[in-house]
Amino acid sequence: MSIIKERKKLNRAVRKAKTIFLMAHRDLDLDALGSSIGMNMILKRRKKKCFIIIDDKTHEPGVEKVLRELEGCIDIIKSEDVEQNKHPKESKNLLMILDTNKTELVQNKDVLKQFNHKIVIDHHDLGKTSIKDAIMINDNKVSSTCEMIASLIEYYDVEIDSYYATILLSGIVLDTNNYTLNTTSETFYMSYYLTSLGASAKKVQYLLKQDLQEYTERQKLLSAIETINNNIAFTKATPYTQYRREDLAKVADTLLFFNNIEASFVIGKIGKDTIGLSARSLGNYDIGKVLEKLGGGGDTFNGAAKFEKTTISKVEQELKKIIKEEGE
Repeated sequence: MSIIKERKKLNRAVRKAKTIFLMAHRDLDLDALGSSIGMNMILKRRKKKCFIIIDDKTHEPGVEKVLRELEGCIDIIKSEDVEQNKHPKESKNLLMILDTNKTELVQNKDVLKQFNHKIVIDHHDLGKTSIKDAIMINDNKVSSTCEMIASLIEYYDVEIDSYYATILLSGIVLDTNNYTLNTTSETFYMSYYLTSLGASAKKVQYLLKQDLQEYTERQKLLSAIETINNNIAFTKATPYTQYRREDLAKVADTLLFFNNIEASFVIGKIGKDTIGLSARSLGNYDIGKVLEKLGGGGDTFNGAAKFEKTTISKVEQELKKIIKEEGE
């Protein structure tokens, strides 16, 4: 159901609150950050005191650029500073979770325990670990959470700066892989609307610009592709190269462009003792089911999982075992 049809739920929650905290998923991307910033603009118009919670120590390049350029323009705090910024009356505080509905994927799951009133705005499929004690505004038919927030901005005729419109547009471009995945007529309309507010396609490309060295490293992953069940593309990195989470996601996106491929899985090292798995689908293969069994999260179209103190080979074995079970 669209966020506009669900707006009464949102209005009731916001109307009762004096101080609102926004929190997205760990390892922020431009959809998570863009939707948080867009919602911040809506709430500021309603004269609400608003904070964005960010605990991430490192950021992907686009997110880093935005945070640097907006330094001092929005109130960003760490989860450890939440209590001191809350309204004295607990009923006047609201936690808004954006671009994820899973408990284990938020910036800091301990923050969830600090609020009696919570609302989730997200476009990913619900699952077993979805936040239980929150008002849920979920629409898995839209391209991105940025699209959801942009539709609110249009509906309420919120005046926003062209730079903020650009950030929202970049979230849509990112989550649709340049309008090749999970797009509807509404996706294109909201992109047009943001452009009418001054969003710059050139600036979007700047935010999404790739590092040459990182691009070269990603190409190495494309040299070891194999197929599973004829329609699933799979590749893995060597244990000697460390990638960023978004690097694995970009390779997974690329694999969908090959003939007959319906889904893709990419495994690589993303930390000293951490293995990452990124997955994508055109919608005909439910990668969400596979990822859930691996302890990860996502929906039919995209998702990820993270593993500590294990090896790429062990993750590969477990992944292929689950894919085989799902195919039987």
